[in-house]
Amino acid sequence: MARVFNFSAGPAMMPLPVLEEIQAELIDYKGSGMSVMEMSHRSKVYQQIIDEAEADIRELMGIPDNYKVLFVQGGATLEFAMIPMNLRKNGVFDYIVTGTWSKKAASEAKKYGKVNVIATSEDRNYSYVPDVSDLPIDDDADYVYICENETIHGTTYKELPNTKGKILVADQSSMFLSKPVDVSKYGIIYGGVQKNVGPAGLAIVIIREDLINPELDKSVPTYCSFATHSENGSMYNTPNCWAIYCCGKVFKYLKKLGGLEAMNKINQEKAAILYDFLDNSKMFKGTVDKEYRSLMNVPFVTGDADTDAAVVAATKAAGFDNLKGHRSVGGLRASIYNAMPKEGVQALVDFLKKYEEEHK
Repeated sequence: MARVFNFSAGPAMMPLPVLEEIQAELIDYKGSGMSVMEMSHRSKVYQQIIDEAEADIRELMGIPDNYKVLFVQGGATLEFAMIPMNLRKNGVFDYIVTGTWSKKAASEAKKYGKVNVIATSEDRNYSYVPDVSDLPIDDDADYVYICENETIHGTTYKELPNTKGKILVADQSSMFLSKPVDVSKYGIIYGGVQKNVGPAGLAIVIIREDLINPELDKSVPTYCSFATHSENGSMYNTPNCWAIYCCGKVFKYLKKLGGLEAMNKINQEKAAILYDFLDNSKMFKGTVDKEYRSLMNVPFVTGDADTDAAVVAATKAAGFDNLKGHRSVGGLRASIYNAMPKEGVQALVDFLKKYEEEHK
């Protein structure tokens, strides 16, 4: 079996032991005589799958009892609209824009109210996270929104913003389950699962119960109401059964590893291998200020577009895939999510060292 080291930003690698377990159950799930892909979401056997998935993610993240876990289709992008729709009281939303995804979320929110961009790092192409210790929070703000790890630009928050008592909403898509998190500091955490957890087509939303409003304005589409998903156990309509099943497998895998503390240690070690190389390289340079570097997404450049393209082509030929950087940053980007083994990062660094030596 020839598997490449896939550095894609998403859909991304899944842990090989999980894939092998899924493969073994593909045709006949635990004696049911059918695949999970064929299974009714109303069946007892599937109810057990989704119940176990929720119980396991609650244990992994230490989710308090007054928070709901919702499995919602549409990926993270649908949440750009669902959040202002559902949290709208005064119709004022404060956004911190640190990259492409928070900028897109702010743009979407403008359809539902007034958006204040209370801090941004756009002046330096989102290569850092602005000071968030004393922000001009609007007195009428319904919430403060962040993308806690920007997938494209490779930045992450080292400290959460001081929201001055306002609800904090965080898109954690590309850092989801990569390290421990104090859920109680947030009103909503959500993530598209295709980066760090499972197959595409699903977002996991962790929401404090008091933010779920069953009396929403009738103009809000039924599916876009958090109350709809909460009241129906994420089964108002047929959910993404397969993705939920796969995510549940990943939750159990992470528990076996030792939970999020253990995963965070592994992720720090992996990132250090790549960042140490970049800091000592004369050819390659990271694009993010050291203080705000992501452990998950590492953009880097040579400073010359033609050289960047040549390196990308060479990495692909050598069995490394999806290292081309996003057009807004250029260069290369290595996404080293939970499922990327340490040996994959080391192999990439060894290749880049050799390339640099041969192309001085």
